Amino acid sequence: MADRIIAASERPEDALYDRQLRPRRLEEFIGQPRLKQQLRVFIQAARQRGEPLEHVLLHGPPGLGKTTLANILANEMSAKIKTTSGPAIERPGDLAADLTRLEHGDILFIDEIHRLSRTVEEYLYPAMEDFALDLLTGKGPSATSIRLALKPFTLVGATTRPALLTGPLRERFGIVFSLEYYDVEALVQIVFRSARILGTAIDPSGAEEIARRARGTPRVANRLLKRVRDYAQVRGVPSIDAPLARGILEELEVDELGLDDVDRKLLHALVEKFGGGPVGLKTLSAATGQDEDTIEDVYEPFLLRLGFLDRTPRGRVATRAAYLHLGLPTPRLVGQPSLFDSGAAE
Repeated sequence: MADRIIAASERPEDALYDRQLRPRRLEEFIGQPRLKQQLRVFIQAARQRGEPLEHVLLHGPPGLGKTTLANILANEMSAKIKTTSGPAIERPGDLAADLTRLEHGDILFIDEIHRLSRTVEEYLYPAMEDFALDLLTGKGPSATSIRLALKPFTLVGATTRPALLTGPLRERFGIVFSLEYYDVEALVQIVFRSARILGTAIDPSGAEEIARRARGTPRVANRLLKRVRDYAQVRGVPSIDAPLARGILEELEVDELGLDDVDRKLLHALVEKFGGGPVGLKTLSAATGQDEDTIEDVYEPFLLRLGFLDRTPRGRVATRAAYLHLGLPTPRLVGQPSLFDSGAAE
């Protein structure tokens, strides 16, 4: 149950609610204060010049608002937005079809931009730099190159894996932002705003209980709110308070730190099957039945942030904090103090 709450796509009605819950203007966007402050300047400057915004790269863990920000940029620039993804652009022709449909100042949003093929990426370079598209017609010795002029546009790329972007592509973005995990105070505001839109009554203690278990992620906060709302509705409870939210979330196997069943499976596999590690990602994936990309993009960043997991050259390692959270004894060498004890190892 819990892993579907955290990582999986939601029901069709939830997707509709997600669109309703997304802020449409920068002033409505909660959190990420440094990013918002700088974006206001860049947007205002571009509008004063009558130019499209420079190309924007947004990177960070899933659920922090990259897609929301792309749509906000379109609204703030009074532009239309075309949304696609790296895996969907399989051939240069797919990219050409997207780019040639753009009007002056429009935004092309490419999610998972790190998954563009190298061939497609090379066609993107002149489009970003010169607003031109070089296409080859014919084959062999008779092949000729045709340059198509494009209308000035803004490319907004989003990625959870900035390290997988090639240097030439990354350097062509004029504006680059890293989205950070949200603090509890910001998530409380997000929960209150979403509850108001959903028509759900919630008191401050209930909002804080959900926020504390939301993994620093607005998307997770909204999903938890909707599931708590479902339980409260079925039980005929008019308002969500802390005891109600706590009980429901524990029933959904989301603990006080926001860890779900998959998080615990990963940690238990590390500790019980592999003696705390180090263990490789492929082995950990096989042992838990979770996709490698899901582990690396969804679960691992949060476990690293909590200090429950370390990455080493030899693989993943469970930390002393992970043992303590699971209620398990820390490993000891025969006749030696715990390796995790203070001062036992540098």
